[in-house]
Amino acid sequence: MEIFLDSASITELEHIIKWGIIDGVTTNQKIFLKEKGVNFKDRILDICKVMGSKPVSVESNGVTTNEIVNDARTYAKLASNVVPKIPMLADGSGLEAVSILSREKIPTNVTVMMNLNQLILATKAGATYVSLFYNRAKDAGEDPVKTIQEYVKWVGRNNLSTKLIVGSIRHIQDVEDIAAAGAHIITIPYDIMLQLPYHKKTEETIKEFDAAWNKFLAAD
Repeated sequence: MEIFLDSASITELEHIIKWGIIDGVTTNQKIFLKEKGVNFKDRILDICKVMGSKPVSVESNGVTTNEIVNDARTYAKLASNVVPKIPMLADGSGLEAVSILSREKIPTNVTVMMNLNQLILATKAGATYVSLFYNRAKDAGEDPVKTIQEYVKWVGRNNLSTKLIVGSIRHIQDVEDIAAAGAHIITIPYDIMLQLPYHKKTEETIKEFDAAWNKFLAAD
């Protein structure tokens, strides 16, 4: 399983990338709202530079196929590792945009999806990545764990290369549940990422070992 950071903060990215666990970055409009006063294009370029060749998902805007495609083309020209995010729109215009971009060899991440039907359609349209919104799907009464399991099986049966990204993470338990369900990628917010290395019993045990070592040194 790959791990992405769900953030547009260079400070957050530079911190977590030192851990050696980050395989990509996802961003969206709400995330950029937190980055007050930054130039959007410049920030994307900065993130891409930090990530090297690893993928950086950037949200395309628009409600028509032409608007989405033109936005995606613009973002794709910024850096070779930019992956335009395409919304799963109810009228199919997002799917049409993915199909066009796929023929142009522009990678895509189809986003804001809640169920298996949407994931399958996006994959068939030619998406490189498909994004399931875990807790938003739960809020809507869906079973995202089952959706992850069924999609991963479906992709495997059909020998497809599209990867499933699972986002909308609210708790550290979500990370365990999503990993156990078999998701290809999980994208994790910075505040949740910071909590993952911690376990109360781990800290207690380390303190015990440190105390034992100090006693050993004192007795020498």
